[in-house]
Amino acid sequence: MARASREDLRNVAIVAHVDHGKTTLVDAMLRTTGAFAAHGEQEDRVMDSGELEREKGITILAKNTTVFYNGPASDGKDVTINVIDTPGHADFGGEVERGLSMVDGVVLLVDSSEGPLPQTRFVLRKTLEARKPVILVVNKTDRPDARIDGVVSETMDLLLGLASDIAEEVPDLDIDSILELPVVYASGKAGRASLEQPADGELPNNEDLEPLFETIMKHVPAPSYEDDGVLQAHVTNLDASPFLGRLALLRIHGGTLKKGQNVAWIHHGDQRSVKITELLETRGLERVPAQEAGPGEIVAVAGIENIMIGDTITDLNDPRPLPAIHIDDPAISMTIGINTSPMAGRVKGAKVTARQVKDRLDRELIGNVSLKVLPTERPDAWEVQGRGELALSILVEQMRREGFELTVGKPQVVTREIDGKVHEPMEEITIDTPEDYLGAVTQLLAARKGRMQEMTNHGSGWVRMVFTVPARGLIGFRSTFLTLTHGAGIANTISAGYEPWAGAIEYRNTGSIISDRAGVATPYAMINLQERMTFFVQPTQEVYEGMVVGENARNEDMEVNVTKEKKQTNMRAASADSFEGLTPPRVLTLEESLEFAAEDECVEVTPEAIRIRKVILNSADRMREARRRAKN
Repeated sequence: MARASREDLRNVAIVAHVDHGKTTLVDAMLRTTGAFAAHGEQEDRVMDSGELEREKGITILAKNTTVFYNGPASDGKDVTINVIDTPGHADFGGEVERGLSMVDGVVLLVDSSEGPLPQTRFVLRKTLEARKPVILVVNKTDRPDARIDGVVSETMDLLLGLASDIAEEVPDLDIDSILELPVVYASGKAGRASLEQPADGELPNNEDLEPLFETIMKHVPAPSYEDDGVLQAHVTNLDASPFLGRLALLRIHGGTLKKGQNVAWIHHGDQRSVKITELLETRGLERVPAQEAGPGEIVAVAGIENIMIGDTITDLNDPRPLPAIHIDDPAISMTIGINTSPMAGRVKGAKVTARQVKDRLDRELIGNVSLKVLPTERPDAWEVQGRGELALSILVEQMRREGFELTVGKPQVVTREIDGKVHEPMEEITIDTPEDYLGAVTQLLAARKGRMQEMTNHGSGWVRMVFTVPARGLIGFRSTFLTLTHGAGIANTISAGYEPWAGAIEYRNTGSIISDRAGVATPYAMINLQERMTFFVQPTQEVYEGMVVGENARNEDMEVNVTKEKKQTNMRAASADSFEGLTPPRVLTLEESLEFAAEDECVEVTPEAIRIRKVILNSADRMREARRRAKN
């Protein structure tokens, strides 16, 4: 059967490591092509539309937009460029894999100073496995510490190394095309790009992004399809509309999709006849109604209530299912259940029942293909598995902001049995740190069973080290690492497969301070205790038995009475009742609380507060459980 192509269309994904400028470059592309004209004043990073995405400065969900290009590279003809903005963090790798399934080429963004980092390796490997052409964009060329030549060389070395690694898996990989990789030099913030390399620290010599569009037109192939008119469309993402209900975002691989059309919906091998009640196409930042869409287009459809990612929409008379989207297996799990603390249900309007929590987790599964939810021995708690600790903590934070009260267990690794032995997930961690902290960081990772693979010193006072470490060794690592490097260190991770269980790991060398009774924390009790500990609670804050109220400097738990009040007498104390010397408490975020929690502790999450507590609140019960475990 002959194949045809759509020369008026290009589908491209922008991939990069965290904070290398993907979303800012998309802003510049929209601005250059006039997509903001109808919106007047625009904000930065329009593709990071989620509240958490803006707070954390990272992309969590893959999103698409459309720019309309008409320039020298298109011979004056209108060309639609669908741009997929993908996450840069390995924990959201499922979003990257879905984004790649929608496009015909990839723009790889690399920072002109930092060069390729772990997530760069991840997205490049996925791109090569999918046989997608790559355009290298060296971004932020105007950074004072830019080293453009070195970054291009490192990226080429990475590409060739990955190509040799996957040569057996992808036997027809074109090495010559990798060596002829087109390079564009850009500053997304300034909205400038050039094919000529600028000097380190200088802006590209061109005044706009025309060279980038020219390179996309030349090196990203137009969508091709079987010219037989048979409809084939793949569901790659899900969204919702208050008026239309669930929306399925799909890439049309062949045929024509029309509004009101009856089509075959294939879900896990089962086929049903459904009607497309609404068809939407993306124009700039908005979705607008359309009557029909052809091969290569990325559109949204409404009218199919339970449609899922990976499903196929195809011809009723000649159904041709498409392969499922493969996602890497989860590596980290945590238990999420209802709030069982004595303070549960205090927040007005909070969602506290098991049914509400389970319904919310089920809704998350609809759009998050990287997640798994499994039952536990308890009917009010579930094991949630994901690619990394960050992805799971963001889910919990989203639920907290939606009004849920939860009990969240300490993150654990998802093991598997290989040849009769327990294997655990490994991570490759790349660390950039000032030379002064080289020994301390090496010692920290060695204690967590890390093995150094390589070390590079660029002569600028900074050292880059690459370690292979068990995924569980990185639970609670980040806060300790930042403290050790005085906030200067940078750590990035990526999956490194599975290896045999590495043995016991000590996560922290401090203990917990536990309240031995319920009540209200008093300044009198806290000022007498603060020399031996760091508090997590403030005076007048309500506490309960088994609640962790601070951190002990020694490697042991300690139960204290933080509710003790000063006895009233008729005698005036010489020191007076002054508590100005009380040290402010250390307020933990959700991520820090999950990192701090010990094996026998969990985190209580409510819309108004985050608390660490013992799983077993009563002291006597904890002692009995400890003795029982010691006997076993």
